[in-house]
Amino acid sequence: MTGDVVNLRQFRKAKARDLKAREAEQNRIAFGRTKVEKDLTRALNEKAERAHEQGRLEKSDET
Repeated sequence: MTGDVVNLRQFRKAKARDLKAREAEQNRIAFGRTKVEKDLTRALNEKAERAHEQGRLEKSDET
């Protein structure tokens, strides 16, 4: 009828390790990109910024 004796300190440490492991997995998914992926994203952003800047109208000095 009685359960197993559990050391609460060990249980808390194991729980904290599991929590850190889950957070690390989420960070690997969110931030873990290869260099090629980062370079591709950077190149696409630069291309989009250049296209945006090319579409700007210049202000005329005649007012």
